[in-house]
Amino acid sequence: MPGETRQSIIDEEHLKLLSLGYVVSACISAFYSMFGLLYVFMGLMLGTTVSRLPQNPANPAQAPPAFVGWILGSIGLAFFLLGITVTAARFRAAWCVRHRKSRVFCMVVAGIGCLEIPYGTVLGVFSFLVLGRESVVPLFSPAPPVGSLVEG
Repeated sequence: MPGETRQSIIDEEHLKLLSLGYVVSACISAFYSMFGLLYVFMGLMLGTTVSRLPQNPANPAQAPPAFVGWILGSIGLAFFLLGITVTAARFRAAWCVRHRKSRVFCMVVAGIGCLEIPYGTVLGVFSFLVLGRESVVPLFSPAPPVGSLVEG
């Protein structure tokens, strides 16, 4: 088997594995982003419950103020939205790797994924290694438009 054919088979297999890795990573981050919804629910419950408590003029520091629950819910909502954004970016990166489009976007998602120790870091480093190969870069090159070829 010639070396060029062997390398193309290896590249195709590694790109399939990267795509699968991004799908698995996206599913895991989607699961963890659901914890943000738990905080939203707890914040809503705390905010509505505390606001309905009767005020005791003798001891005003008895219950926490209602805005504490709303702050907790806001932080949970921000965590959820950030997690869903990362999930969507990873699903998009998996699609881009599978269809050989937008190599730079995949590398940006890999760089962001490196912040998630240890699995995101491993996926990010492998993404940089595979997407940085000289044999893989041409696979992501855009095809010239059909009408741009000039015949002489």
